[in-house]
Amino acid sequence: MMEESAMSSASSSIGDAVSGRGEAGYDDEEDLFYIPEARPSLDTSQWHFVDPALSPAQSYQTMSSEGSAYVMEDGVDESSTRVELQRADSFSSSYSFDSDDCEKKTLKVHEKEGNPESLENLELIQDPAEIRHPCLTVKFTFQTLSETLKMLSEEELRTFKWTLWTYYQQIFSSSQNMDIVDIVDRLLERFSHEESVQITKTLLYKMGKQKEVEYVTNMCIRNQVRYDLCNTLRKKYGALGGDLDMEEEKRPIDDLYVDLNVLSNTNNGPNIEHEVLTIPKPHTKQKQGVKLSVADILSLKMQEEFRTTLLLVAGVAGSGKSVLIRKLVRDWVEERAPTELAFVFPLAFRELRQFEGSDVSLVKIIHTLYPETTRLNKEDFSSYDCRMLFIFDGLDEYNEPLDFSNTMLISDPHDSGSLNVVIVNLLRGRLLYNSVGMFTSRKHIDAVIPWDTHYNELEVLGFCDPQKDEFFRKRFKDPSRVDRVIEYVKSVKTLHIMCHLPLFCSLVADECQRVFREQGSQAALPRSITYVYTKLLLELVRHRRKFRAPDLDPDKEQEFLLKLGKLALNWLEHRTFQIHKLDWPEISDKEAIMNSGLCMEYVVTPYVLCNEDTVSFLHPTIQEYLAALYAFLSFRNQEKNVFEHLKAKALRMFKGHKIMELYKAAVEKSLQYDGGNMNIFLRFLCGMALEKNQELLRIFCKSSAKVENLKDDVASLIRKKIKENPSSNRTGNLHQCLEELGV
Repeated sequence: MMEESAMSSASSSIGDAVSGRGEAGYDDEEDLFYIPEARPSLDTSQWHFVDPALSPAQSYQTMSSEGSAYVMEDGVDESSTRVELQRADSFSSSYSFDSDDCEKKTLKVHEKEGNPESLENLELIQDPAEIRHPCLTVKFTFQTLSETLKMLSEEELRTFKWTLWTYYQQIFSSSQNMDIVDIVDRLLERFSHEESVQITKTLLYKMGKQKEVEYVTNMCIRNQVRYDLCNTLRKKYGALGGDLDMEEEKRPIDDLYVDLNVLSNTNNGPNIEHEVLTIPKPHTKQKQGVKLSVADILSLKMQEEFRTTLLLVAGVAGSGKSVLIRKLVRDWVEERAPTELAFVFPLAFRELRQFEGSDVSLVKIIHTLYPETTRLNKEDFSSYDCRMLFIFDGLDEYNEPLDFSNTMLISDPHDSGSLNVVIVNLLRGRLLYNSVGMFTSRKHIDAVIPWDTHYNELEVLGFCDPQKDEFFRKRFKDPSRVDRVIEYVKSVKTLHIMCHLPLFCSLVADECQRVFREQGSQAALPRSITYVYTKLLLELVRHRRKFRAPDLDPDKEQEFLLKLGKLALNWLEHRTFQIHKLDWPEISDKEAIMNSGLCMEYVVTPYVLCNEDTVSFLHPTIQEYLAALYAFLSFRNQEKNVFEHLKAKALRMFKGHKIMELYKAAVEKSLQYDGGNMNIFLRFLCGMALEKNQELLRIFCKSSAKVENLKDDVASLIRKKIKENPSSNRTGNLHQCLEELGV
């Protein structure tokens, strides 16, 4: 019966049906027209079906079949009454022929017979008010209803159009000539978003299309969960500051974020730029990678190119990995990049520690950290039309062993096991289905992932030179201060080089901010580099290490720094800046690389098909700083002069504090190298004579007493040495040592 009605509708226009012509035809003109007794004039008693026009949905923009949009004309009174008359043929619904005094013919108006259900008596399967939610926007509603109708066959779509017309004849008078875009467009123009959804669901239900009804319902639930999740993530990831131990208050991430140098490959090696030395670039195994933005990482194109469910992001300490994740989450929340990711779940490993010692599943972890997700259907976590991104930030903070050979296998995100079991299976690429798992780590993940697992890697390298300037422009609001800070950083080359690390940029900005606050905007900025390097050391080995491992006993901490510093000095004397992993001495590589972040590991290819794991310090100047720290702490804690072979000569030439034996020997050692091997080392050692630096280093000293007048004694030594060698080309570094002392 429905098919016959649809065929009837196809053979005649919807307008015919509305006027009653579709119900009964007329064979002759005499029956169609009659001669009225008098001219109707203004008599409107024969006007039928005069209804108020329905108000279009507020703020709706009509969308064409090409997906474009145009704004409804302004100035239209949406509450005005409008006469809508349907025509049966080429004549108007109410007209007359006037030829002098000819008879007047007027179209007969027939009462509606057997009229289908009207708008008022269509019983919706759910009250529209029950799904009212701020997330039910024009964009979402249009896309969801359009996708739902595309799921229907051609005949089912014709039936849907006919059913829609039977209830809303005036609005959809020509529904059979409308495509899907036009139908959804008209629904949203004449009804609210909630009513449009419920009308569609009700008509589909009447057609027996339960699958499509469930699809619309589930999409609405996902949309509400996404809306609530975005609000949670805005609060959690919308600001920078505070967590970085910066002196400035938290500010929106968009005000501070600077694009990071992210490459589509890894093992790019350390930054070897140096103020004095020329260091050969290591033979890293990778060719030049492609630079990526946050939008690129989120884009569908990039996800298709990866063709894997695992994305691994590496980067040294302070390179900006966590800030990149924060920006990525923020851009997804604000829909700044086209993506097919339905949900993004940031999961920091420091947050996952609460699940240690108990059985959990991936879904339970998500529900616990993001309670709004409990409304999602079980199938959503394994559905191919609901792609998710799980971001596990800080794999290097996870201390449990990853056993890929003997750990229980699980394949469903609802399956439970220990936290270790869940992580191992995630790193195997399981549990994710069509979703993506992103892991960040200091250490390159290929060292901790099964060889047979397919994955893609990115590397975060921090800032390039233009980005360093942009960072300070965003950090300081006062333009005059910005220019002074940028000029200051560029004038101290070592600082400018090390500002490739966003963390180091923050520490430099903190120091400048402190000077401006205490001494005013016109105060001279310090030329010392030792203070900022000492702050960096404390940030890495104290503040950030606590997220990766239990605090070290003070004696063990001193022992670790002395061993690492001794290695640094030995390398420096031999102009060595990297060694093979197999030659690494008896120092915990986990402590040096993962926990403290003072060293890094990468792969080099000295020969074809020959890959070697290599270890170096975070930067050559970090090596020089640790060598100076070793010399300083050895004398403070053990009264040991690391340049013992020069001690006798030093005693003959200088009298004063016993520690001056060390400084005299260090100056002599520095002047022995024509290539400047020990130049920056000596600057750091001189900087440690300042009281403010002694105060910072006191936590590593057995005695808390300061060495009085050490700065003046060291300055006198340096000046004396300059006078002894006024024409030497190696005295330039001695002048920089005086700058380091602030004299």
